[in-house]
Order: sequence, then C-alpha cells, then structure tokens
Amino acid sequence: MWTVKILLALLRLLWKALWLLVISLVRLLLWLAGSNTEPQWLQRMEAAWRARAAKRDDSSGDDSSDGSSEDSGDEDSGGGDGGNDGGNDGGDGGDSDGGDSDGGDSSSEDSSEAGGGERLTPTSVNYHFTRQCNYKCGFCFHTAKTSFVLPLEEAKRGLRLLKEAGMEKINFSGGEPFLHQRGEFLGRLVKFCKQDLCLPSVSIVSNGSLIRERWFQNYGQYLDILAISCDSFNEDVNVIIGRGQGKINHVENLHKLRGWCRDYRVAFKINSVINRFNLDEDMTENIKALNPVRWKVFQCLLIEGENVGEGALREAEKFVITKEEFQGFLDRHRSVACMVPECNDKMKDSYLILDEYMRFLNCREGRKDPSKSILDVGVEEAIKFSGFDEKAFRKRGGKYVWSKVDLQLDW
Repeated sequence: MWTVKILLALLRLLWKALWLLVISLVRLLLWLAGSNTEPQWLQRMEAAWRARAAKRDDSSGDDSSDGSSEDSGDEDSGGGDGGNDGGNDGGDGGDSDGGDSDGGDSSSEDSSEAGGGERLTPTSVNYHFTRQCNYKCGFCFHTAKTSFVLPLEEAKRGLRLLKEAGMEKINFSGGEPFLHQRGEFLGRLVKFCKQDLCLPSVSIVSNGSLIRERWFQNYGQYLDILAISCDSFNEDVNVIIGRGQGKINHVENLHKLRGWCRDYRVAFKINSVINRFNLDEDMTENIKALNPVRWKVFQCLLIEGENVGEGALREAEKFVITKEEFQGFLDRHRSVACMVPECNDKMKDSYLILDEYMRFLNCREGRKDPSKSILDVGVEEAIKFSGFDEKAFRKRGGKYVWSKVDLQLDW
C-alpha cells in the first residue's frame, strides 16, 4: 500500500518537472527569438496545469494534514513598477507592493489573527497581474520572478468573485501593467470593472513610460485614477534609482501624462518612494505645478526574497533610510497640501495584495507568503491567510474619496 503511494508521489513529481521543463524551454526559445510577449496558448496551458496541480495538492493534503497548511506555491511564485511604490494603492498605495510571493505555510492561527474572528471584506484590492517590468528600480519589492499572466477570462472571473465579496476599489499594478499586450489586456480589465462590475473606483499604478494617448481614447472613460511613479525630478537621480529608459525623459513624460489625464478626465496621482538618493531633494514646486489629487509618499521598504535576502532579485539595503530621515523629508514638504505620507509601520498589514495567480500575499513576517488562489478556494477562504488588518487599513485612511465622479475635479 505504502509502496503504491510512494510510486504515485514520484510520478506526480516527475510529471510536474516535465511540465516545468517544457514551459521553461518554450520561454527560452521565445527569448532567443527576441519576443517580449508570451502567446496566449502558453499562458492558458500553464494556468490549466497549475489548476490541476492545486486540486491534486488539495486532495492529498486532506489525507495527510489537518487542512491548516497552505500551498507552498511554485518555484516561480510571485513581479515590477507596482513593486516600487506601493502598487499597494489599495486604499491608495503606490506601486509596490506591491505590488508579489514565495511559498510559505499559513496556519489557522494566522487566520484568526488576520480576521480577529470576524469576516474580512476586500473593500480595496491591489491586483499585481504581472511581475514583468521595463524598469529596474533598485528598491523594487515586487520583482520579475515570473512571467505568468492569467488568461483574460480567468482574471475577469476572479474580479467578479472579489466584487461579490464586497470589493469597491480595484488597483491594477505590477510589474508594469502597461507592458503586457501593450496595455490592451489592462484596458479590457479596466473597462470590465467599471462597465460590467460597476465598481466605484478603478485605478492604475504605472511608471508611465509605455502609456500612449490612444489608450486614453479607448479606455480613459472607465478609469478613475492614474498614479504615476516619480521618485525624483532630477533625471540623473532617476537613472541611479533605475528609472532611466533610454531616450525617454521620465520627468518630461510625467508632464505629458498629466496633460492627458486632464484632457480625458482621469484623476492624476503621483507616488514617490523616498530613499537614500532622493532624500535631500525638495520636490515642493514640481509637485505643486503638477497639482495631483494625491501625492503618496512612501518610505523605502525591504521585503525578504524580493529586494533583500536569499532569492532576491534586488539588493535594496543601500536605498534604505531611517524613520527620522523620512520624517525630515515630510517636514520639508509640509506645505504640499495633497501629500499623503506612509511610513513602513503605517503600511504594515494594511493592504490587500493579490498576485498574478490571484493569491493574497501575507507580508506579516517580512516576506510574501501566498494564500491559495481565490479561483480555487474562493475569496472568503483565501482572505483568511492574507494577514490583512482591516483596522490598520481604515486607520491610515485607506478608504477615501476615490471615484472621479465624487472628486468633482476642476479639470
């Protein structure tokens, strides 16, 4: 009996290894051919394989455990601009956080901590649907560990589940969300959330380098807020940070995007990560000239496995600043009325982060531990392992006037 079980387990491992090898070889061939996008059939194949693998793990887990442990995720669990400044726009955050997620076990103890015995509501969700990015920000904490993106219809199914569970605001982040299918995939999700799900607020966090006016023409009417990451108004500093992109001047592009937001009636927001290289900069006049509805200011954050420690794709220690240094930056900019500061303590556990597999990411231990996907177990079950602190979310002002209709802006 035990011999048969061992043989079956070995066969499952061999089958899994074979699939991963095939997918990896196809991606290698695409990369060698100079392709920057994956064909839909490859994404569908990987999504279907992962769904079958999750079901097998669930059935075997029922026999061997008490059901409290979570999937370890795959070796490539969990990536981009959403990962730089609070892709956590969830009550508003920037792109980090974003947007993020190595394996990790979640216990029933974690579940009771997160909800305090009460049912959690995903009022505001940050969906990092891609980890890929065209920038290489040195402090990014949602890095390009996978190239996976869910098929469009599966992503829509998950978003509908979130709406049914109480979601009012969705923030799309990355990675760089405009990179996949040149923004078309993102545009369809934005339109679906506003037109079909009738969400009060739909927002995006982006580095802005890939946005074209045609996107606003096609999808601007469905978008409430566009947050652009800008960590410095000195182009040399942007290059040091990792926001240099060839001939594109990040600051000049920022002003162009501000104009498009005004023309197409989209609320404009700026996210900045304060770090060692922009700490002494005075951004007051530039921010006032751009006049965003909100200027979200984040303290540089370290996340194990993302920008520090084993398996990390970045080494962000050189960007880190102290709480006192961060406060000094805030004091220098106290005259900027739209500034919304967020130190690391305030960010902690106050964002709901969904990764590219639609798994909630628990950052309570300083790393990103994923729940099971809401596509497999539903929102109510998955959110128990998110580490989300609803009181902290409300305390930091996570729920604010986030619909452009309610903002009543003087365009």
